[in-house]
Formats: sequence, C-alpha cells, structure tokens
Amino acid sequence: MTRPDDDADDRGAGSAAGSGLDPAEPTVHGRDADEAFMREFMASFQEHNVDPDIEFTLVQDAGRPDITERVAEITERAKELSHQIARELAASGPQGWARLNAVFVLTTVAEVAQVFFYDDQGRSVRIQPTVGVLELVRQQRQLSAQLSAGPWWRFVLTLSNAGEIEVDYDYGDEPFPDDQLFPPEVYRADLEVYPRDSLPVWLAAYVGHDGRQSRPARAAVAQARADRGAGVRGVLSEGDFPVFPVMWSRWAVLAAAFVAVGSQWGPRILPALGLFEGVERSGSTMYALPGGRGVLSGGVWDAPELDATYNGGEPMPMLYAGAPEWVANPVLNPRAANGLLSFCYWWEGGNWYRGESSTADQLSDAVPGIWTTDTVVQVVSALVAEQPTDRQRQAAAALVSAAERGVVTRDILADVFGDDETFDVDSAFYQLIMAGVAATLPEPMPEEAAISLVRQYILDQGMDTAGYPLEELRADRITVGWMVFVPTRPGEISIGRAIFYIADDGVLEQSSSSVAPAVSVAEFEQRFQQRHGSVRT
Repeated sequence: MTRPDDDADDRGAGSAAGSGLDPAEPTVHGRDADEAFMREFMASFQEHNVDPDIEFTLVQDAGRPDITERVAEITERAKELSHQIARELAASGPQGWARLNAVFVLTTVAEVAQVFFYDDQGRSVRIQPTVGVLELVRQQRQLSAQLSAGPWWRFVLTLSNAGEIEVDYDYGDEPFPDDQLFPPEVYRADLEVYPRDSLPVWLAAYVGHDGRQSRPARAAVAQARADRGAGVRGVLSEGDFPVFPVMWSRWAVLAAAFVAVGSQWGPRILPALGLFEGVERSGSTMYALPGGRGVLSGGVWDAPELDATYNGGEPMPMLYAGAPEWVANPVLNPRAANGLLSFCYWWEGGNWYRGESSTADQLSDAVPGIWTTDTVVQVVSALVAEQPTDRQRQAAAALVSAAERGVVTRDILADVFGDDETFDVDSAFYQLIMAGVAATLPEPMPEEAAISLVRQYILDQGMDTAGYPLEELRADRITVGWMVFVPTRPGEISIGRAIFYIADDGVLEQSSSSVAPAVSVAEFEQRFQQRHGSVRT
C-alpha cells in the first residue's frame, strides 16, 4: 500500500447503486448547497463534539516551565484540525447523508483512507477524500508526533448530519483490521522517523519477530538432535494440565456445549485438532498425534515475556528446548508464525513436557476450562441455564464422565440440553464424534433380518443341519443384537448345540450350548463396545 496520488479525487469510489445517495448530485457544501442547512449544521457542530480523552504531555518536557501552556496549544490545534477535517468531509458528502465514518491510516511512507456516507436506511456510498483533506490529516498526525504518545497510526472520525462528532486516535492497542494493516517494513520506516520507547506486543512482534518462533520440520530435526547431544531435555510438567486423553475429552465436551448453545466463542474440535480462541485474544490449539502423542501451544495476549523480548531487548524464550522433532510448524498454533507464541507443551510417554514456557497458572486465558471435572461441569451447567438445577448438574456430570470413558451417546447429550429446537444437539454431538469420545451405536437390527442372516451364514458354511432344522430358528434379543438358535424339542438333550450371536452392526459370532449364554453374551457385548466406544489412542 502506498500513499494515494495527490491528484486523485475519485468521489465516485465505492458502490452507490440503489443506495439513495447520489454522489453526482450537488454536495451539501457545494455551489448549489442549501445555505440554511449549512448554517444549521455548523451551529450544531460547534455544540456537539467529542474529542479523545487522552492526557498528553510533550515528548521532551523535563525542566520546561512552559510545558502546560505548550501542551494546551498543541491539543487545541489538534482539535481545530480534527474539526476542519470533519467540515471538509461533510462538504464532500452526497445529498441525503445522515452519518459518515472515516478512517485514515498513516505512516511516513504509506496511507489508506476509507470514507463512507450512510443514509437513514443504512445504505452507504464510499468517496475518495480530497487532496486538501488528506493534507489536513497529515498535518494532524505530524502535530500529534510532538506529544508523548507519539503519532497515531489510525485516525477515526464519526460525524452525523446534526453536527455530532467523535474522534479517536488509535495507537494500536488492538490489532488493526487486515485491510488497514501495512507490511512490516512500512512500520519500521515510520519508527525510524518517529522512534518509540515501546509498542503494543502484537505490533512489536509483527515488525520484529523475524521468524524466530518458526520451527520447520527440517529445523526441528536439527534442533532436536542438537538438544540431545547437549543433554537438553524438556522440563517434566507435573500438575500443569490433566493427562492428555482426559484433557482431550473435556475439551470435546466444552466444544459440544458451546456449539449446542450457538455460541461463536468457546473451544471447537476438528479431526485430531482442538481449537480455542478466548474473548481477550488469547488462545491455543491441541493436536492429537499418532502413538498417543499430543502438542498444546498458544499465546497469552500481551504476555510479559514477549513484551520483554520485543520492547526490552531480552532473548526470545526457548519454547522448544528439549522438544522432539515432531514438535514442528504443522502442529504449532498459528501464533508461532507471527511471533506471538508464549507457550508450548508436548505429551509423550504419559507425561507433559515443556521448554521455557509459562506454567499453567499463567495460561488460563488461553486454554479452555479443562482443569478439573468440576470445572467442566460448572461451565456446561452455566451454558444450559443461568441458574442450573441439581438435575441439570447431574446430567452435565454424567456427560463429562461418559466423555472421559469415550462412550457418550446422543441420549446422554440430549439429557443435558433437551431434544427440542432450543439447543443444537446434533451439531454438538458431531463435535464429540470428531473427538472420538462418542459411542455411535447402530440402529437395532430387526428380528427377521437377524434370523435371515444366520440362516444364510449356515448355508454358506455348508454346515450339517441334520437335527437342526433351519425353519425352526428363533431369535432372542440381547442388549446389542440377537441370540439366534434352534431350540431343543421337549425331552431332547443336545450338548454343544450351535448358538449364533449377531450384533446390530452385522457382526456374527458362533458359539454353542456348552458355553453358558451369560458368559457368551457378556463377552460379545464387550467386543461390541470396543468397536463402537472411544477411538482415542
């Protein structure tokens, strides 16, 4: 992005189709403007204005007896420029405008201007500010550079046709929108002209991370080999987090709960990946890897250690010290690419390990509430109702318990949230399916189908059916399917008579009357649960 051409004055920029705002019509302050309207507007403008509530001091103020007077002069001049910018913008607006929003994003080498006018129906048209307006904005920034906060990065102005004005100087406390963010070199060039003692951590990382947190697979192998050679090992992390399978299950329950209530916040589950972005811009990811391994990494917004690195010149924390080679970019939180990763843990051999990462007590903003079963139950219950009942808490506890064992059914989930349209139980259950903690049971097989399948199996196997008439096959229901057999006739004694077990998923096993049915049924059901229970490693 570069500074707009000073000769550009494309007042038709943007789309006004069907908006009711016609930039081709005479403007409010043009040759044919309604002078009475402008007098009323200017009178109201003088009465309604809100300036930034910022305590300014001069950059160099030590020992200056006239500092208060000078600050007042600069502040007043800045206010005058803001009002002049507002008036010039108002004069360029189309007929019928009710409100304008303007954003100017400036550095010493690049500029972006976005000016939108809205009518009473909220329809908008975008205009290109005039050369004169852009020059006033540049003057405003140059003036602000004389104050202690330094020059602003974004100048945001809102104005109504009643003359109510609000002005905000944005110094980067929050990340800039993507369409108002310059490449890093643009900010570095500005900092050469206007040095600052410190920057917001996100911006300091953006312009200065230099890829120091990136860990490509090749580099991960080399670093892991070097660590082993130097005797560097990951720190055994005892008590920081629950064991990985339990933590994964709780993460999945919370994801399901937030999805059920339709919240855009809260954790989410994708295949082999847990995601969490908090409302305060902290967040984390947790990857489940083959072999029962896992990686938890993320960042705490404005982490002190990152501030010390980017603004204090301290070394970057060695987050991957002692990490195995499989802790690499593909399984790291995206913050690593922006230099905003502040912790990295990995699960291996039944333990959590970390490098120079913060301990868990400092990471609560970046990780969902998975610390204890009670924590998860409290979160889920609070999502169900503002004042949850004992019955609702018990249902939430049953859900967490089932997830930790990997046997959640849709009925268990529906018992927490109900099964009407108030909550999205189906989408919530899908989160549990992807996490591998759901028992996805097939529909019960009809009795006739069970008998037919067993009969066909006997014929396909060429089994001797003498004394075992297939037309007399009967089926008795068990919890996961059917027990199919030909019953003995009155007075008939048969040892080792064939008995077949067929599950609702179609799996068929053969046994005999010499094995107690209770034993066979219990083992058959256990194998069924193994097939349809937890898929976690």
